[in-house]
Amino acid sequence: MKKIESVQEFVEKLDAAKKVNPKDLSSDQDLTIGIMNLISIEEHLMFSGAKTGKHQFYDLINEVREMRKNAMLKIIPSYEGEVWCISKHLLAASMRVFEVGTKALASGDKKTAYDLFDQSYGLYCMFWGLNMGALTGDAPDVKPVKPQKSSKVKPAAVSAPKAEGSMSKLKSWVRNAVNCCIE
Repeated sequence: MKKIESVQEFVEKLDAAKKVNPKDLSSDQDLTIGIMNLISIEEHLMFSGAKTGKHQFYDLINEVREMRKNAMLKIIPSYEGEVWCISKHLLAASMRVFEVGTKALASGDKKTAYDLFDQSYGLYCMFWGLNMGALTGDAPDVKPVKPQKSSKVKPAAVSAPKAEGSMSKLKSWVRNAVNCCIE
């Protein structure tokens, strides 16, 4: 058996088992964005029901939840421990932090917005790291990411960032492995 030489090669081999085009991770990436939005829809249905007193909003939650679960199964067909819930919360948190960042950007607070966008992307990278085995060492020939000493997430540089700590390593890994532009 040939040794896998790079993360990109690993992702391609893993994804080949699931897709017609083995270089296309864009479907999974698009699906994760869809899942984020389905989670948001679930939340908005609950808040709309509570604010309006109309139970019809609550009644739609199960339908949207089933869509979200089915979409998640396409990316996370099997898991151990609490990976499913962690994954759902990573995607939800990534979306929410991104939305707060867009509001900061709209109000002219670019520094806060950029920091929030970086944190949102970090959460998204954790999702991929968890589900591709990079965090747990379950991915063949991919070393697990070691825990970061500082809990503070450092903003990424505009140019090639230095790999410092777990989050930077995950961002670099995802930047190279999960490419939505490969067709």
